Order: sequence, then C-alpha cells, then structure tokens
Amino acid sequence: MYDFTSMISRRNTDSVKWDVKPNELPMWVADMDFKVAPEILDAMRQKVDFGIFGYEEPHTDYFDAVAHWYQTEHHATIKRDWMFFSTGVVPTISSAVRRVTNVGDNVLVQAPVYNIFYNSIVNNGRHVLSSDLVYDQKAHQYQIDWDDLDTKLAEPLTTMMILCNPHNPIGKVWTKAELVKINQLCLKHSVTLLSDEIHGDLVFKGADYTPVFSLPSDLLQNVIVCVSPSKTFNVAALHAATVIVPNEALRSKVNRGINTDELGEPNLLAIPGTIAAYTKAGDWVHELRNQIRANYEMVVKFCQANIHEIVVVPSTATYLVWIDVSQLTDDSAKLATFIRTQTGLYLSAGDVYGGDGNHFLRMNIASPKTMVEDGLNRLQQGIKEFKAAN
Repeated sequence: MYDFTSMISRRNTDSVKWDVKPNELPMWVADMDFKVAPEILDAMRQKVDFGIFGYEEPHTDYFDAVAHWYQTEHHATIKRDWMFFSTGVVPTISSAVRRVTNVGDNVLVQAPVYNIFYNSIVNNGRHVLSSDLVYDQKAHQYQIDWDDLDTKLAEPLTTMMILCNPHNPIGKVWTKAELVKINQLCLKHSVTLLSDEIHGDLVFKGADYTPVFSLPSDLLQNVIVCVSPSKTFNVAALHAATVIVPNEALRSKVNRGINTDELGEPNLLAIPGTIAAYTKAGDWVHELRNQIRANYEMVVKFCQANIHEIVVVPSTATYLVWIDVSQLTDDSAKLATFIRTQTGLYLSAGDVYGGDGNHFLRMNIASPKTMVEDGLNRLQQGIKEFKAAN
C-alpha cells in the first residue's frame, strides 16, 4: 500500500502549481500532489550518493526498461532501434515541427486540445489548423468530424497532425479503429502523424489506450510517438522522454532535430529515475489509477447532487476533469477568474484549449481526497455566488 492520502505542503518549494496566495487552492496545471513512488526515490538517492555527475547518455538498460513497461502494461511491442532519448515531450514536438514541416505550413490539431501544442506550432512560424472535435450536448461526448478531418488534411499546406492520445483535456481514449482511420487519412494526404501519449498510463477505467506505434506496420511509416514517465509517475521535473519512430528515414530526421536543438542529453537523475519507474513502480501506478477513479467518481456524484448547473464530461483517462459550464456562461475565463477571486479555487479556463473551450473548465483531481473535497465545496460556493452576481 502506498500513501495517496497525506497532504504535503508544496508552498515555497519552487512549485509552479503552488505559487499561489495563502488562501488559494490550485487545481489547474497537470501535476499531482502525491509523493513519488519510493522505488524511484531510492534510485535517485543512490545516484546522488554516488557523487560524480559527468556527461551521460542512455544505454540498453534504459531502452529495455521503456520497452518492458509498454509490453507489460499495454501489450505493445517497441523495437529497440525505434527509440531515442529526449528531454521532454513538448521540446520534442517543437523540434519535430521545425524539422519535419516548413515555415508557413499547417499543423493540424483537434481542439479543444492541450494548449501548449499551439505554442509549438505558432512560435515556429507554422499555422494552427484545427479539425474541431464535435460535442454532443445531450450525451456530453466528443466525436471526430471525419469529413472535416479529411478535408483539412487534404489541404496542400497541411504537413503534420499532432494527436493527443489519450486526449487532454477531454479525457477520451481513442479506439484502435479510430486511430487506424486517423492515420489512414494522414497517409492518404502525406501528412506526418505525431502522437503525444504522455497520459497513456492513466486510463482509470474501461478499455486501455492503444499506442500508435502498435498499429499494423503499414500504418507506421509516417508516425512519431512521444512517451514519458512525467505524468504517470509525477516526475515532470525529471525532464525525460522517449521518442519512438518506426520508419528509419523519418527517425533520422527527427533525431537530427533533437541533436541540433541540444535535447538529447539527460540530467543526472533522468536515467536512473526512468529505469526505476518503468521496472519497479508498476504497483504504485496501479494504486494511483484506483485513487484517480475514486476521486473522479466522487466529483461526478458531488456535482450531480449539488451543482445542477454544470456537467462533468464522462471520461476514462487522465486526472483532468472537463466540466461543461455552458448553462452558466459562454466565457469560461470570466467564470474561472470569479471562482478564484471569491473562493481561492484555481481552475484552468477552457478557452486556452481552443474549440468550444469557452464553455468549459478543467479541474486537476490528482490530489488526496480531502483536497478534492475542499475544491468541490469551493466550486459549489463559487458557482452559487456567480449565479447571484449575474
């Protein structure tokens, strides 16, 4: 049994999440308020105790650990020569955009989607082209508009698609059939498919996610997959990721970009931390998923019973809850600011994710139950006061 109940103060620890006022409760940015698995901490301590920290590079034991994890947890096989190290998923995305596409090209996304994708595209002189996911107001579920996706992939300037698998912020796990269809369209229009799978280990109920690199071989020749222990094991500051590219020519191109951008050198804890995570901390992740599921179900029940003006969008993955506030406002940033000012609860406004995000808030529930309960009570109070003021 691991500890997912203790509240550990993170104020004044250089934490981005907890750089807030004394009365505020941050439930926004995607890191967890759970201490890292002791197996990982032990490996890090051994490394620090060794006391010499020269230049390093990952070897077979690192890549074997990554492959072992995906085989054990997801029944997906990665060939050794498909993989190389990078200091992060987002840096890899930005580097791949620069290396694989040209200035002025379109990079397609599926909004509402992780907002940093937009930075990786726009900051590098490319254009964001979104094939927005379609929200069913009755079922409270998102679907792909396949005709729209086909049309936008067909545009001559569209050269890359960035996929979020599973999808942040809506918590949707794409089926294998959906992934096959997406990449068939990408291949049809000669578009490179980059799949961000950083939340892949956080499916807390229902069918597991399908790694894109596990699709049939004829669908792998245009694929770049990014994975990392950062979300799974709460080690974002480890700055470690693995890039998986089955096609040799594409792999060489992406790898050259990683080296040109100086993203291939691990810090002193990246290698032992990753190996320990992927080979020794599986039980910790299994318990974590149970905690996330319990927190998610608590959020759904509380909102259904006490906050009738909002709807929690059904999801099966990530620890990020997507909340439909369209009955209250079409300006989620205004609502988020009001709730934070009145109650101290700090949520992510959905507008930054594009698409229909103006109708949604995002809540991070990867925290002890007591903190989530506090957040829900603040949310209820904030919405009550928002209604009274509007």
